[in-house]
Amino acid sequence: MKKKKATITNPNKQFSNHTFAICAYKESPYLEECIQSVIRQKVKSNIIIATSTPNNYIEQMAEKYNIPLYINKGEKGIGQDWNFAVSQCSTDYVTVTHQDDIYQENYLQEIVKQLEKGKDFIIAFTDYQEIKNGKVIPLTRNLKIKKILLMPLRFGGKSQLIKKRIMSVGSPICCPSVTVNTKILGKKPYKTELKCDLDWDSFYTFASYKGRFLYIHQYLMLHRIHEESETSHLIHNHVRIEEDLQMLERFWPKPIAKVIMHFYHKAIETNE
Repeated sequence: MKKKKATITNPNKQFSNHTFAICAYKESPYLEECIQSVIRQKVKSNIIIATSTPNNYIEQMAEKYNIPLYINKGEKGIGQDWNFAVSQCSTDYVTVTHQDDIYQENYLQEIVKQLEKGKDFIIAFTDYQEIKNGKVIPLTRNLKIKKILLMPLRFGGKSQLIKKRIMSVGSPICCPSVTVNTKILGKKPYKTELKCDLDWDSFYTFASYKGRFLYIHQYLMLHRIHEESETSHLIHNHVRIEEDLQMLERFWPKPIAKVIMHFYHKAIETNE
């Protein structure tokens, strides 16, 4: 029997089992560019906006692009907002889309290619580049190290040991590039105990599940670095430093974790 050929090169292809859940916060000047990037996807899917800070600007963006808007009236926080966004989606696959970032037009196309090959996953994620002051910057030392750490996932991504060890000196997975499989992780997948490293904490937990970390080693999104981002605020308030050490101590004895932290802290300077 001949294998059915994939048709994902068709720019009008629909993938109805996926949602871009855009998390909007306050009045980001980058929100519209983010919305446009998911609308321009070669493979079309569902789009929603979720927010815990409703305002006229977000409502106008939702109305302008005819996107359903959901307001979180419950518990607030980064992880809580992400979970709320996922919970509003009826699809199995959800990309929690960060309002400041840009998704390349073939982001979803490449994920669907893997699904059509039968490569289901716990999470799927991609390589990324960074934007500063409106320009894509050359790969930093931090990003080069992340690519090296992720190399073992290019050969499978099912081993629980490997899934965890790639995170033993920091989290190399770019959170906004991640698509979660709610069939495995449920509708509130993200852990919420930490403020900054909740993604690292969540991925560490996800690694215990049976299944694949699907790493697509292509630059399929642009992550924006700017002073007003929540990550930058947490770095300046030293929250990230404390949580990074807490995470490293899950993998290493405290003295070794502190040594690793000394070098890992240099990478944080990218966001300053």
